[in-house]
Amino acid sequence: MACDTGSKPIEKNETVASSEENIPTKKENNMSSSLVLRKAPEFKMDAYNAKTGHYQEVSSEDYKGKWSVVCFYPADFTFVCPTEIAAMNAKYDEFQELGVEILAVSTDTKFSHKRFVETEPLLEGLKLTIGADTTGATSRAFGVMIEEEGIALRGRFLINPEGTVVAQEVQAPMVGRNVNEFLRQVRAWQHAEATGEVCPAGWVPGKRTLPVNTDVEKMTGRVGDYITIEEILS
Repeated sequence: MACDTGSKPIEKNETVASSEENIPTKKENNMSSSLVLRKAPEFKMDAYNAKTGHYQEVSSEDYKGKWSVVCFYPADFTFVCPTEIAAMNAKYDEFQELGVEILAVSTDTKFSHKRFVETEPLLEGLKLTIGADTTGATSRAFGVMIEEEGIALRGRFLINPEGTVVAQEVQAPMVGRNVNEFLRQVRAWQHAEATGEVCPAGWVPGKRTLPVNTDVEKMTGRVGDYITIEEILS
């Protein structure tokens, strides 16, 4: 399983013969496209709601008009995965204060999710809902499915209330993601969309933004007049 055995490259899809002239053609590779600035894929699947302790159905309709994050992970009962889920859960209340709904997803069944939550000490008190993408349809739609293994890459997608993906992070299974950095990005995106200003590298609330909505001509080629590298890195 990819969670355990390193970052072995996924083989490129082999060529196949066309139906009439026997000209080699490549199979479609649906792991190469970014979803940023595109409408988030629609989905529907079974899930385990750890907060209520019950199974339920979840769909993209449940998140319409809200900030939301769909967070794929490779598999239950692995090693990096519970650390990521626990980290997201530890910040659950902060996400809720920002009006952000969280859906974790793997290709395991809802029954596996329930047992995973009940037995893994890190997941005690879990409040998240975990989707069971057993057919892999949602993982494929988001472009994170590892077909050779039947599991998803670590893919995290931030979706705004209009249903547009504004940020995504996809990486191989061996290294977990940083929930604090993701929270920073959420706050920056919400500020940018609310004000029309843009957020420089590393921006957090209280730091200087760049007022392109009012001073764009003055700022062109002169961003350093508005912000210093010391401010950016502080």
